Amino acid sequence: MEKTSKRYAEATKKVDKTKVYTSDEAIKLAKEIKSAKFDETVDLAFRLGVDPRHADQMIRGAIALPAGTGKTVRVVVITSGTKITESEAAGADFVGGEDIINKIAGGWLDFDRVIASPDMMSKLGKIARLLGPRGLMPNPKLGTVTVDVAAAVKEQKAGKVEYRTEKNGIIHVPIGKISFTPEQLKQNYTTVLSAIVRAKPTSAKGTYIKSLTLSTTMGPGIKIDTVEAFNSI
Repeated sequence: MEKTSKRYAEATKKVDKTKVYTSDEAIKLAKEIKSAKFDETVDLAFRLGVDPRHADQMIRGAIALPAGTGKTVRVVVITSGTKITESEAAGADFVGGEDIINKIAGGWLDFDRVIASPDMMSKLGKIARLLGPRGLMPNPKLGTVTVDVAAAVKEQKAGKVEYRTEKNGIIHVPIGKISFTPEQLKQNYTTVLSAIVRAKPTSAKGTYIKSLTLSTTMGPGIKIDTVEAFNSI
């Protein structure tokens, strides 16, 4: 713990808290101040001018990162008929119907995403209390309830990330790993930024993106110039 704190302190010294960086500068700096021995996740944090207490200002969605996430995603598909073999061929880790539902109801949660075909949604009530609080409940808005389960599996495996507004209008989105090249991180950064800008609610007034911060799992926050961010997309 002491070594970790020392590394963090050293990394913090390299970040000018009074400065806002361009996205390229922030990515370069994050890679230079790597402070952990493992491959840290790079996170983008938005503070938005929205009030998530109002349903029309709750921002939620999912987006495929062009350079992937650098993470292995374990996907469960709950479906029936020929879509079982289609899901398996697409790379799903676990596929089934009521047998999978019963397994989850029994406490099995060794997966990262759940995709369901519409015909199975009426049967998911018995596991909603387990999946819902963990953000795993299939949702049409996130593309995890779909007739084309094979395409959904491929998207999730390729690096599709979900995002939603937390309290105080904060959104956290992972954009890759610190081992990614600057070009890969910038590609994912631009994709996420564009998605959040497009998701601006019509009812949101005033400044939309109040602050934008890049950080790694164990590193300090690096503030990005929001004006430059808007101009870059």
